[in-house]
Amino acid sequence: MRLLIRLLCLLLTVAAPITAAAQTSGPQRTDRIEAELVAMSRWAAPGSTAVVAVRQDIEPGWHTYWRNPGDSGGATGLTWRLPEGVRAGDIVWPTPERQRLQGLTNYGYEGDVYLPVPVEIPAAVRPGSTVPLEVEALFFVCSDEMCVPETLTLRLDLPVREGAAPPDPRHGAAIQRVLAEAPTPAGIEARVRSENGVLTLTAVGGPLAGRDPGPSYFFPFEAGLIDHSAPQTGAWGPEGLTLVLSAGAKGQTGPATPLEGVLATSLGAFEIRAEPGPDLPGARGSGDLAPLPDAGDEPQRAAVGWTGFLQAALFALLGGLILNLMPCVFPILAMKAAALSAAAHDPARARRDGLAFLAGVLTTFLALAGLLLALRAGGEAIGWGFQLQSPAVIAGLSLLMLAVALNLSGVFHMGAGLQAAGSGPLARLPGAAGAFFTGMLAVVVAAPCTAPFMAFALGAALLMPWPMALVVFLMLGLGLALPFVLVSLTPRLLARLPRPGPWMERLKGLLAFPMYGTAAWLVWVFARQSGAEALGLLLLAAVLAAFGLWLAGLTQARRAEGGAGVVSAVAAAVALVSAIALAGVAARMPAETDTPAAQTSALPSQPWSPDAVEAARSEGRPVLVNFTADWCVTCKINERTALSSAATRRAVEKANALYLVGDWTRRDDAITAELRRHGRSGVPLYLLYAPGAAEPRVLPQLLTEGTVIGALKAASPVRPAAEAGR
Repeated sequence: MRLLIRLLCLLLTVAAPITAAAQTSGPQRTDRIEAELVAMSRWAAPGSTAVVAVRQDIEPGWHTYWRNPGDSGGATGLTWRLPEGVRAGDIVWPTPERQRLQGLTNYGYEGDVYLPVPVEIPAAVRPGSTVPLEVEALFFVCSDEMCVPETLTLRLDLPVREGAAPPDPRHGAAIQRVLAEAPTPAGIEARVRSENGVLTLTAVGGPLAGRDPGPSYFFPFEAGLIDHSAPQTGAWGPEGLTLVLSAGAKGQTGPATPLEGVLATSLGAFEIRAEPGPDLPGARGSGDLAPLPDAGDEPQRAAVGWTGFLQAALFALLGGLILNLMPCVFPILAMKAAALSAAAHDPARARRDGLAFLAGVLTTFLALAGLLLALRAGGEAIGWGFQLQSPAVIAGLSLLMLAVALNLSGVFHMGAGLQAAGSGPLARLPGAAGAFFTGMLAVVVAAPCTAPFMAFALGAALLMPWPMALVVFLMLGLGLALPFVLVSLTPRLLARLPRPGPWMERLKGLLAFPMYGTAAWLVWVFARQSGAEALGLLLLAAVLAAFGLWLAGLTQARRAEGGAGVVSAVAAAVALVSAIALAGVAARMPAETDTPAAQTSALPSQPWSPDAVEAARSEGRPVLVNFTADWCVTCKINERTALSSAATRRAVEKANALYLVGDWTRRDDAITAELRRHGRSGVPLYLLYAPGAAEPRVLPQLLTEGTVIGALKAASPVRPAAEAGR
């Protein structure tokens, strides 16, 4: 970010118009901000340190930034031009406010702001003279919709006289108040430790000892060390306080250096330096801390109000309905269609199966949502589909899908033995248990996908109180199950389906192949997550599982003929237990360190990182970012179609755009944090950064070649007219 700001400063020096270039003092104005250089005292004495301040009068709806701007923006920069011997110090930064915008949190100021700066006056300056002070101030003035760099040249002729000076009648009291309230060191001892992406900050002593600190918040000096958008919770004790912070992209491996910043409390704001180390005693035990209130809390409260809740619930219902059309749900759609055909002419059974399927979907959604919310409340940086980032879960699902496919192929049967084709189990366990299991399987298979409307709903749900969030997840499950339930409760529709017969057994065998395909896809994802050696073990586990289920089928046939089948049953159990054990060993093997998504991308690409984005933007290049995962079927379809065509490649080259791939196949907390900043909880997410734009454009989740090409054209730098005409 600092490199970007320096480059922007250079560009603005060369190309941007400088407001108030004339060497006159007084306020300088733009449409968004008025600024002037003012003094705290009426004059300065020779050999003293005077205090001047850059005063900002910011228009309503706009803001500027603190030394660490947070998730976006840039700090105010000052470039001084001073007489010989006169030296200006660093800005004395007032405690900032938190400014929330969608999934971003920034640190900055609104309204009337003073940034004091100490200025050393040489002792050789003659009383009765003036010291001309001139500063070029670069402000990043931003609103909810845009961000404009403003460069203003400010001047102040500071009188020099003997003796102590009274405060300036217009600005002296305000500057003195800012200096009095500005964060300063206060003898506070602090420690920070890291565990699983969570930073625990303890601070004791000084003004914190023996007092309730009230609502508290930590503002780090350096961006990227903490997740600025995550809530900060904690407790206080007889000697100080404890804050629990979510680590940012730079803090995931733990603080290798001290964590420095401002600790804002109701007792005041203090600069602290937290050394890496264990928790300090006396920092908890007296009560919980309340969050520090600021102007940014209002949008947060509005987002979880009844209007926002009802909107998120409606979008979740629509997203669940659309989820039925996403590619990853196709195998389950086939199973649901088969189950409907089997029960088509038995209305009571159809109603029972429909409601059981709904119960399976809602129960599984509720379990996944509860686990997701609990882990995030504990500081884990995870999102929707998090379970598929675990090789152990992928390995287990691949064996489960293989078992379902073998069941459909008739290798073994679930339920009370073999039955006639017209009444036998079809793609499920018998009765309501089978429908419930199918509902669970539908959610598990649908987990890699997010649909339109669903992304907003899930992003909003993760900011809500947990009862509201669970209702949003349940509405998503209701949308997924609703088509099947409506058909199962509509006798007229069921009566139009063919009657059961031998054709159902052929359909049963045909439907096995989508499940084989799903199992093969999961094995491929596992290979991408874990590498070739782990893949070999999982394939061996699959062979053993298939052998064990074949033996189970022999046992069922032997018993149907009146035999015992003890040997085959024992052999089947041994084979299945061995398969599960081998899959567990494979899942625990160390992952290989390649970057699969970037390697197989159809477009020339580089791995995503915040630094890569900033470097390209500083060069004036558009940046197309693809957050993807190998287990996301929608992602892969978009990459094989809209992002792999020759026309798209030409558009990328013509725009001189950089294509970055963020691979979320394995857990990556930095990508999770970036998804959260844009109000998303899962992939796919496509961002297009246009040169000069403060925020990226979010592209649709279902991409077309025309959408990508049109967005790249819109983001391309405008060429001079003479060049465009050639």
